[in-house]
Amino acid sequence: MKKIYWLIVSFLVLFMPSCSDYLDVSDELAGELKLEEVFQNASYCRKFHRNIFTGIPDMSFICINSSYAAIDGLGNPWPSVSDELKSAQNNVKNLPVTGYHAGNASLGRWTLYKQIRQANLFMEKADVIPQSGETDFIDEAELNQMKVEARFLRAYYHFLLFELYGPIPIMTQSQNPNSAELDFYRASVDEVVAFLDKEFLELATLLNEQEPEDRLAVPTKGVAMALRAKLWIYAASPLFNGEYSEALELTDNTGKKLFPAKDPTKWQKALNVMQEFIDYANNNHYELYKEFNSNGSINAENSLYNLFQQYNREIIWASTKNSWGGVNGEGTDRRMTPRSEYQGFASVGVTQELIDDFFMKDGLPIESSALYSEKGFSPYGPEKDSISKMYLNREPRFYQAVFFQGRRWQVSNRQVFFHKGSGNDNSKGDNPYTGALLFKRMNKTLLNQGSNPRSKFRPVILYRLAEFYLLYAEVLNEVNPSDARIIEYVDKVRERAGIPLLKDIRPDIIGNQTLQREAIRRESRIELCTEGQRYFDVRRWMVADTEEGRQGGDFHGMDMNAPAETFHQRVTFETRIFERKMYLYPLPLNEVQKSLKLVQNPGW
Repeated sequence: MKKIYWLIVSFLVLFMPSCSDYLDVSDELAGELKLEEVFQNASYCRKFHRNIFTGIPDMSFICINSSYAAIDGLGNPWPSVSDELKSAQNNVKNLPVTGYHAGNASLGRWTLYKQIRQANLFMEKADVIPQSGETDFIDEAELNQMKVEARFLRAYYHFLLFELYGPIPIMTQSQNPNSAELDFYRASVDEVVAFLDKEFLELATLLNEQEPEDRLAVPTKGVAMALRAKLWIYAASPLFNGEYSEALELTDNTGKKLFPAKDPTKWQKALNVMQEFIDYANNNHYELYKEFNSNGSINAENSLYNLFQQYNREIIWASTKNSWGGVNGEGTDRRMTPRSEYQGFASVGVTQELIDDFFMKDGLPIESSALYSEKGFSPYGPEKDSISKMYLNREPRFYQAVFFQGRRWQVSNRQVFFHKGSGNDNSKGDNPYTGALLFKRMNKTLLNQGSNPRSKFRPVILYRLAEFYLLYAEVLNEVNPSDARIIEYVDKVRERAGIPLLKDIRPDIIGNQTLQREAIRRESRIELCTEGQRYFDVRRWMVADTEEGRQGGDFHGMDMNAPAETFHQRVTFETRIFERKMYLYPLPLNEVQKSLKLVQNPGW
């Protein structure tokens, strides 16, 4: 069994943060040791280095973790505050309906400047620790590798900040958090992109091609190449490329504009960089995860399920952070388990908007497929249970993602219901609100009863190849809509999903930039649902305030106030807020207020 514990460490008290300034690190070892002493001791030095990794997002933290902490931008709140999920718990429960302002915006990433400072300190201060007798040591090879990893994390954290806030201060040297001169300008979009492009390009030559078996969370050459490609996708997209009108007049107190005018040539640059990654990936480095039937055909169900249950070659980068928890404890898994299944909570609902966007098994949307009906019930599964026809004949990804009324729970094989008076109704605060429960990434062996396993480790995927195949199709379409690779790469994802290919069922869209763009975006919506990307996609596309990617207004589910007979009808479960200023997240108000150089994002 692979060792996966490398980042799951219990940090000593001396590594706990206590200073509020965002440029501080872990209280500089809480005063227990001087920095010089840390970098003279191999064990302390490695602990200091490992702490830099703590800024990597925990994408399994969807609503609750073991500590009941509020979710911030380094968890995965994004499905619950986009048009994908409704969480019944934590701060993401009410944020979509109450909104937020710069002083209480809780999903920020500004704290990453602590890890950035720690990375800078490590690169500046760490040195070879020679061997002396039996004492531990750090030789030049290990030190160089650690510094490369620290440099990568510094770049990656800048990328995460850019993704959320847009222009940000670039920090390449450690700063004294107690200095009276502590104030920094935001770099412009183009300056941030240029900095990160250079960093990721150089890092790709310095990082190893594979992680060691006992350090599976460390970045690799492929990760640096993928992030460089994604960086340029952002740079070319409307939000950062001259189409967010409110941002075009944003200047700092020197008069410098922070957002560029539209430059269509950035799509060609994005394609060039993405092509480098795709060529690398296809050269025996990554591949879509597939399992096969005895006749050689793809087993879509097993492929889509096991993709998230184990390390595999589709994963570009995964974290060992884990808030899945257990069905007998705290964490995401228990919140994805029905209350009727031995003390689950059933508190992560799937919006009807997302449910409706899944294809039918003929590969067509529900609005154009002859297979779709909402009238009446039909037998489903080996037991021939009576299920609403709206859940029948759907594509395999739907059944991997959504647990609906009347479906049977794994292991126990008992039917689960969400209507009024059932074991998972809305009589308690813990309920799915929408009448459908998130199922994607759940492990099917878990049950809080008897000898069944209560928890199961799975890698927390940060980036995987399917996302980049779809990004590749997107950038190809923006550069040359007639390029045959557009449909080819979307169809690679659809083939693994077990649905008919676009080239066979939608030849009418081939070469049409608008129709291909719509197809790519819908495929991304489905393939990557609840993985944390939808929130950022609808913003970079500038469609969050349009019908295509609508993030505000009425959101729907089944009628959980109704009995079984009338449960299957769309009702509004809440009305959400989206304002154009929400295309970018606000900088923390306290940071702006104490600065003479930081300017706030538009509208905040």
